[in-house]
Amino acid sequence: MTMRRRCLALLAVVLAVVTALSAPASAAPVACAAPAPSTTHPGYLVFDPACDVSGAAFTPLADASGTALSRIWTGIRDGASYRVEVPLRWNGQLVVYAHGYRGNGNVVYVDNPSLRAHYIRSGFAWAASSYATNGYDVGQGVRDSYAMIETFRQVTGKRARSVIMTGASMGGQVTAVAIERFPRAFTAAMPYCGVLGDTKLYDYFLDANVTAAALAKVKIDFPLTPPADYQATWRAQVNQIAPALGVKAGTAPALTTAGKQWSSAVERRSGGERPGFDSAFAYWNAAPALAPLNDLPFLFGVYPGLTGGTGGIAPGNVTDNRYTYYRLGDGPLPTLPELRLNAEVLRVRRTATADPGLAGIPRVNGTPTIPVLSLHDIGDLFVPFSMEQEYAQRAARNGRAGLFVSRAIRGVGHCDFTEAELTQGFDDLVRWARTGHRPAGDAILDRRAVAEDTFGCRFTNGAHTTFVAPACGSYDPRY
Repeated sequence: MTMRRRCLALLAVVLAVVTALSAPASAAPVACAAPAPSTTHPGYLVFDPACDVSGAAFTPLADASGTALSRIWTGIRDGASYRVEVPLRWNGQLVVYAHGYRGNGNVVYVDNPSLRAHYIRSGFAWAASSYATNGYDVGQGVRDSYAMIETFRQVTGKRARSVIMTGASMGGQVTAVAIERFPRAFTAAMPYCGVLGDTKLYDYFLDANVTAAALAKVKIDFPLTPPADYQATWRAQVNQIAPALGVKAGTAPALTTAGKQWSSAVERRSGGERPGFDSAFAYWNAAPALAPLNDLPFLFGVYPGLTGGTGGIAPGNVTDNRYTYYRLGDGPLPTLPELRLNAEVLRVRRTATADPGLAGIPRVNGTPTIPVLSLHDIGDLFVPFSMEQEYAQRAARNGRAGLFVSRAIRGVGHCDFTEAELTQGFDDLVRWARTGHRPAGDAILDRRAVAEDTFGCRFTNGAHTTFVAPACGSYDPRY
């Protein structure tokens, strides 16, 4: 299963867990322990870490003959479940894995990293936490992931000689914040499809929605304290916006003139002109938003106005577009349509910022002290490619550009990576940390390089069937 499918399945899995908890008892024997009430967050339940949410037992990795290759430990500590796995031939190194966003349900659960088998067969131990909370609680993810280092020592009786931090999506932000908060704890980091720009993600969500409304000539607002019926109000407004643009959940878009302008605006706010964007825009507009707005095209379900710009956790609105100038092309001078769009678009002012600590939405400073290698799909319009560019810019401003390598993958989904792409990234990161030799990456801040038809060819390894762009042809990914 690709990372894209794993990430898109997360919310469905949470719903399945909740449904299973309320379903009538089955006559079949139950292998999993009943979910335990959280000892730290009233109302939460902690799913048995010895079981997957499917009901399958978590067992040591085995070879083709069934011989175990590892030892495992599971448990619950401080309201979070955990898993630890150590290969029988351990190299003394530990990988801490941080999972992504899992909605706002009340059941927390831990699962395995995508590279579990590669870690074990390469001699690495790994550890992962469910976190004690769901929602966009990056701070809790950082605390619980960092705690896994000590949990690992306690349950195994061994201390890792080095620790690599890694995580996907929201777990990518957990990774970026953790290595800044605890700089001496880690030797390298690999975020992927990560929110490396903290609140800039919510600015992008704002940009996508306010430009859509302005181009569709539909008046919208941004309530700092949304009323109880605001979802219904927003649905009614989107039901005017979407037809004017030529988009509809569940079907391929048939873009109007305004819709084509919107596509151009979103492209530039999500990372700039790049190959495959038309297929990405079609993919994400056919995809439904998350429940309960799953009758709308995806991007309309992430409008920050639905939460007052808090993301459900910040102390106020973190979005701001007062000084954003929206472009529809890359010409040297503004066009009349651009001038009209910027005059008519809804402007929003922030009342809160990224948190310097672990509250709200924690800030990512871009001050790594260790090697960081990241991967991102250039067609991802949930956590857009611009997150990589934002982190690269911050690292450069802080004199840390040499500690960050970004690799562009030619996929349109969220976390749409093949195992080969992730494996190469991890192995190159390990080699970098061991030898000091910085591996190759993509020139993600070079606008011309990003716009090239071959951008992303070098590190894409495997099929990404929904990505449609000129073929890489004779491009040699080794150079």
